[in-house]
Amino acid sequence: MNILVLGSGGREHALCWKLAQSAAVAEQGGTLYVSPGNPGMAECAQLVSLDAGDHDAVIGFAKEHDIGLVVIGPEAPLVDGLADSLSAAGIPTFGPGKEAAQLEGSKAFTKEMCDRAGIPTAGYVRCTSLEQARQALSTFAPPFVLKADGLAAGKGVVIADSIDHAEEALEDMFGGKFGAAGAEVVIEEFMAGEEASFFAITDGETVVPFGTAQDHKRVGDGDTGPNTGGMGAYSPARVLTDELVAETLERIIFPTVRQMRKDRHAYQGVLYAGLMLTDEGVKLVEYNARFGDPECQVLMMRLQSDLADYMLACAKGTLGDMPEPEFSDDTAMTVVMCAKGYPGTPEKGGAIHLGHAEATGAKVFHAGTKLEGDQLVANGGRVLNVTALGKDTKAARDAAYAAVSAVEFPSGFYRSDIGWRELERG
Repeated sequence: MNILVLGSGGREHALCWKLAQSAAVAEQGGTLYVSPGNPGMAECAQLVSLDAGDHDAVIGFAKEHDIGLVVIGPEAPLVDGLADSLSAAGIPTFGPGKEAAQLEGSKAFTKEMCDRAGIPTAGYVRCTSLEQARQALSTFAPPFVLKADGLAAGKGVVIADSIDHAEEALEDMFGGKFGAAGAEVVIEEFMAGEEASFFAITDGETVVPFGTAQDHKRVGDGDTGPNTGGMGAYSPARVLTDELVAETLERIIFPTVRQMRKDRHAYQGVLYAGLMLTDEGVKLVEYNARFGDPECQVLMMRLQSDLADYMLACAKGTLGDMPEPEFSDDTAMTVVMCAKGYPGTPEKGGAIHLGHAEATGAKVFHAGTKLEGDQLVANGGRVLNVTALGKDTKAARDAAYAAVSAVEFPSGFYRSDIGWRELERG
């Protein structure tokens, strides 16, 4: 079977790396394509150039190359309805349709779905103007949680500790700081607790748990500085005990899949639930309609089952016929190496030498790289995801940072404390 992956970041590199190990590719002579890809993906897939916004071009390529499965990595093509177009053309596709992808594309959509389904989440007000948002602040106590309603590359959330800070952030959002994503804003009550990520795959009927992880959003050590797309992650997140996983499925994931089906927006693909573990139980922070980045990297390191089989079952509605997926009991950790300036304006063009980073079994997933001649250079904010397995969190941490230390990237930086919560628990 030939497979096409769409995307160019660390998440897509991890997916390609795992899909290249699938029987359909590794044993049955299939070809793995990725568009647009990056230099790291060229080691496991054939790079092609397609515009994901040109649905006809993607469909044409899929038909011409006998593609049996399309995997849409990032959120923007999902919200744009590419999965609908591919499915209508008879091409099996892993990822939700346009309406279902609004679970990520619109914070307000998700909140209102939670209201209908009785899913526990933070109280909120949906605001369509700056004046309405200013008035809504009086509904809440600081700190204020302000979210641009639309897609903002993981950067559209501000936690403001005062009215002045909140009003300044609202002016930025409605003033266009996040483009169209900030045309509406959701203001939420602040939820105290620890955050964790839960993943499930579904064909719209059957739901299969697909791992847990814990991300590190703040740019600096000790969870300081502005939010980012993610500075590192580890899996499993043992703070999500078996009891909490059961609670998450019963109170959040299953009701979501049922409600989406009831609303005629049946959801197919991966459901990535950001969770808050509060004194009142597990609550939904938000949904993503694709694998997290960098959570995908640690999930793929631990996954032992054939990823293509599960993705195809989701696309074809046969997930109920599949066995439970198998994951390693080991811990996986990824450390994100960024270009200086991130999450502001990153310094592009910095030379990178991977050296012997992968010599001890670690894997370096490329997130924002390109080749200038034979030289690998930085071409984005988050540049590399250095990922390793270990028998426990400490072993995974030691292996990941040993690999990081082998990378020569003078214009880069990274956090030195990924996994600190789990390590403190002992």
